[in-house]
Amino acid sequence: MGGRVPLSARSMRSCISTLRQCRPYSKGFTSPWLPRNCHGDPVTYHPRPSGIRPSSPVPLVPLVQRSHASTAKATTSDLERRIAAIPISRFRNFCIVAHIDHGKSTLSDRLLEITGTISSTSSNKQILDTLEVERERGITVKAQTCTMIYNHKGEDYLLHLVDTPGHVDFRAEVTRSYASCGGALLLVDASQGVQAQTVANFYLAFAEGLKILPVVNKIDMNAADVPRVLEQLESTFELDSSKAIGVSAKTGLNVKQLLPAIVENIPAPEGDETKPLRMLLVDSWYDSFRGVICLVRIFDGTVRPGDNLVSFATGNKYTVGEVGIRHPIQTPQTVLRAGQVGYIFFNPGMKKIKDAKIGDTFTTVGSEDIVDPYPGFEEPKPMVFVAAFPTDPGDYQRLSDSIGQLVLNDRSVTLLKDHSEALGAGWRIGFLGSLHCSVFQDRLRQEHGASIIITEPAVQFKVVWRDGTESILQNPNEFPEPEDNKLRGATCYEPYVLATMTLPEEYLGRAIELCEANRGEQESIEFFHGMQVILKYRIPTAQLVDDLFGKLKGATKGYATLDYEDAGWKQSSLVKLQLLVNKEPVDVISRVVHSSQVDRLGRQWVTKFKEHVQRQMFEVVIQAAVGRKIVARETLKPFRKDVLAKLHASDITRRKKLLEKQKEGRKKLRAVGNVVIEQEAFQRFLAK
Repeated sequence: MGGRVPLSARSMRSCISTLRQCRPYSKGFTSPWLPRNCHGDPVTYHPRPSGIRPSSPVPLVPLVQRSHASTAKATTSDLERRIAAIPISRFRNFCIVAHIDHGKSTLSDRLLEITGTISSTSSNKQILDTLEVERERGITVKAQTCTMIYNHKGEDYLLHLVDTPGHVDFRAEVTRSYASCGGALLLVDASQGVQAQTVANFYLAFAEGLKILPVVNKIDMNAADVPRVLEQLESTFELDSSKAIGVSAKTGLNVKQLLPAIVENIPAPEGDETKPLRMLLVDSWYDSFRGVICLVRIFDGTVRPGDNLVSFATGNKYTVGEVGIRHPIQTPQTVLRAGQVGYIFFNPGMKKIKDAKIGDTFTTVGSEDIVDPYPGFEEPKPMVFVAAFPTDPGDYQRLSDSIGQLVLNDRSVTLLKDHSEALGAGWRIGFLGSLHCSVFQDRLRQEHGASIIITEPAVQFKVVWRDGTESILQNPNEFPEPEDNKLRGATCYEPYVLATMTLPEEYLGRAIELCEANRGEQESIEFFHGMQVILKYRIPTAQLVDDLFGKLKGATKGYATLDYEDAGWKQSSLVKLQLLVNKEPVDVISRVVHSSQVDRLGRQWVTKFKEHVQRQMFEVVIQAAVGRKIVARETLKPFRKDVLAKLHASDITRRKKLLEKQKEGRKKLRAVGNVVIEQEAFQRFLAK
């Protein structure tokens, strides 16, 4: 005991063998002193089998064949050599546009498989939908790009694909995608036919001068009606239906016919490599290590790592750190040429996402005077505003960091700090629409594990005061009371949208009834083939965000589709509706509404809020008010103690005396007592 035991070489090998077999790993191990292969990588070995004696020589069996760095470099250089050999006349830049759920992302997967960009495995579904919320909901939120090489008649063609969102809330993504493309595949569902967003996307692409190639998807479905869809394409868009291609993106039927049609019909981009660099910033996103990464379209010239560039919009100068393409992941290249679409980032990196202005033009330093900047894009304007608060006030800082990271990659979100007496510190966030708000909330929960309380969506209002000055109000609490002298002589305006609805003719009456009930003004009705109707209404934006689309779906049994665009301001009779609890306003629950909606909404508020407030020892009065006018009231009865329980055969005056004493005590309690409203009550009230 306590003495030293000499270890021989044989016993040492036995100990090491035992340790190898007892490790929690089962696939062997690598050691810095093990032999290395010709590429400098350590060879991986299996653990010693239990049947081999320690003194026996251990068989060295390599595990799996590794993909070494030199092989990857060889593959990358092969890709670059193929791209370098392709002239600009064999470039094709195109996007896929359609209504939501018509199969854009599935068709993108098939095109990537046919060109050999990805393998045809079950794991490669919605390969371009990188966000978890996109895969969960089956929708595209962010436009994604990919470069492919396709061999047609013995010649390589460089194809650049853009998969665009289909929902109207993300129309700005579609508009930006058109700037990098020369053509568009207009995808139409064979069972649904032409729908609202199909019409909107067609006219956007037509205005940009893109070559449009009609494609009918889902022709393998039992409900498919291809002749009806072809007639709709001819009558609505005046497209030649004989050039339309019928495909099934899910099964791959006829998808191979699309690629030759893209090569033959979509024009090659124009550009000159010998001219000074003229580069358009199409999109950008933030990387924690590299800073802002920019998606760019090269119109003229070339760009390489080490080039010094200058921005026309900000005047800032940058040094290019890396250029590359998405294939479908980011693949570095030595050069990007005229006609190509790729990514670049700078070294040192661009720190702020606001410095990357979408639509900005970059050129090399010294060429600013001879290069004409691109006209740029119109910045998307938020239409829906909500107040957001942490469910736990102690999580404010962590939630603030999470929201900040999401806003870095979504430039259409506006963020301002806010405060509520009931819920504490929070934010006022602006979104492009109700779905945009819902997606943002889902991403916050999935990617950062954070949950927030979101108030009812509201829109901004404009007030023109007596002296002619204007104010845009986003927070309902900033709207003046009716008794305020400042409001006398002022004029209020609310935003309107031009809504385009497509629906079967049999549901036309219900749709018109719904639009009229939501203060809509009819613009036009257009009947086209297949008993379909295109209905246009001017509707207040406030009514649109109040789940108008959900109500329209319910009225038409899910057959209607909706698209909208901004239609400016219109004078309106607006008032601020507030919720009072024991005559004290609850600032979280206030809203600017049209005077015709006050009674209905007030009654709805007090009835719903009563269900979520706990009973007190005193009476709680819940009221909806416009200024000093009470429009609805509910009373929450107090807990009542039976003070007459101990009296059996007493006189009536004794009973009255005890009841009066209890009544006086309740008055005192009401005067000094405060109603404590739990946060869960607000969460349940504000939940849809």
